[in-house]
Amino acid sequence: MLDGAPCRGAAGGRGGPARAGRVRCAVVPNDRKDTHAPQSLPVLSQVQQQAVSELLRVSPIADDLARRFEAAGFSLALVGGSVRDALLGRLGNDLDFTTDARPQDVLRIVRPWADAVWEVGIAFGTVGCRKRAPHAGQTGAGDGVQDYQLEITTYRSEAYDRDSRKPEVAYGDSLEEDLLRRDFTVNAMAVALPRKEFIDPHHGLEDLARKVLRTPGTPEASFSDDPLRMLRAARFAAQLDFQVADEVRAAMTAMADRIGIVSAERIRDELNKLVLADRPRRGLALLVDTGLARHVLPELPALRLERDEHHRHKDVYEHSLTVLEQAIALETEGPDLTLRLAALLHDIGKPKTRRFEKDGRVSFHHHEMVGAKMTKARMTKLKYPNELVKDVSRLVELHLRFHGYGTGEWTDSAVRRYVRDAGPLLDRLHKLTRSDCTTRNKRKALALSQSYDSLERRIAQLQEQEELDAIRPDLDGNQIMEILGIGPGPEIGEAYRHLLELRLEHGPQEHEAAVAALKEWWASRD
Repeated sequence: MLDGAPCRGAAGGRGGPARAGRVRCAVVPNDRKDTHAPQSLPVLSQVQQQAVSELLRVSPIADDLARRFEAAGFSLALVGGSVRDALLGRLGNDLDFTTDARPQDVLRIVRPWADAVWEVGIAFGTVGCRKRAPHAGQTGAGDGVQDYQLEITTYRSEAYDRDSRKPEVAYGDSLEEDLLRRDFTVNAMAVALPRKEFIDPHHGLEDLARKVLRTPGTPEASFSDDPLRMLRAARFAAQLDFQVADEVRAAMTAMADRIGIVSAERIRDELNKLVLADRPRRGLALLVDTGLARHVLPELPALRLERDEHHRHKDVYEHSLTVLEQAIALETEGPDLTLRLAALLHDIGKPKTRRFEKDGRVSFHHHEMVGAKMTKARMTKLKYPNELVKDVSRLVELHLRFHGYGTGEWTDSAVRRYVRDAGPLLDRLHKLTRSDCTTRNKRKALALSQSYDSLERRIAQLQEQEELDAIRPDLDGNQIMEILGIGPGPEIGEAYRHLLELRLEHGPQEHEAAVAALKEWWASRD
């Protein structure tokens, strides 16, 4: 943290009394031996040393804002994930603050100062704003000037009514009370500004060093107040690569059905953050192991009982998590929610389509079609945007299309249909199909990879020749009506689809050939 800055709450061990008064902050990396630091505290990795530079980087904007609050008679502290991420050396430009000022007071302070202000979360005591400011040590415009997104929340205490989907918000009067209501100890640390006093009453620094998630109070009380925190535990485990304390895991298991009181939108948002994390397997496994997944994504634990047709994996559940990891490894432009959801859900149709054949094999015929319908239903229930539901469902439906063509040479017609069916999802379908190969048979895996390499080459060749991305009939609707001498009606759609099939089967045709084909089709209808 900040060299020489005072620190509160970090001196005592867990469960023991903190030393009276204030001591030098235990997180300050320096050359001097700090006799006040707890001797049992594990050593944080070297990214801890970045905390000083991380906080100094945002110091100009944070200090400026804090002085304005101080002048108005209020306190301000950097809090929660911002402090945690500074200690981990990953602080971004989104900063979280907490204050004793009520929302209307916050608005009066920030409106003359910020470049933009929004009140979307004001009902929950949060005011958002944007401020353009230089890094520390820079005074003018240039590369050192960046936009900061700030959220300033009044000290609060909130809890769910047993029968309500919305939290009841009550404002608090102290920073300590506000930190007690935080979800986990690693998020219950603060830096009081502008004096930069590190405050850690619940030993979050110790838990950060040990990479463990605990709650400031009892996990039962915390999860009862806001059941979404159980999903956050899984999300932080995935994002930070942390372990969940035994008592937290036990409470998640015992209280899993409490998640039912939380709105679908909030559950969806947490699931997105989990799936987009660096290690989503850890968080997803925690949801399944504690029983939470049965309430938010029941299709996932259902896979645990279904062996895949190759008998090469413990179960389809493990296979699906492996496919997700392999899809992540193929991402080239950052986390892709569409691809990751498709990878996770691609086999959810298997439980409903499992059949035991006479020769002892297990089959899952048409599981991709059933899975696409199940994906659409689940994502719709979780209030995902229609376009995302459509894309993920389509990828689930198409994920076996490559295998349907066998291992022989792809015809031009087959390539055109593959590209046409995938449409704008073609690149994602490439990645999903490659990720779906989890066989331990190296020879088989190599053969599948080479076969797909061949398909991609064929697609590239035809794209150069025929503009596959925009496959359409050689005649448009107006031309069809003119040639057949008819007006708008269902026959035009039928003719259009017939010509499209010819285009897919034979490639581009000269105008005269297309006209002749249309007339031949029209005559055959009589």
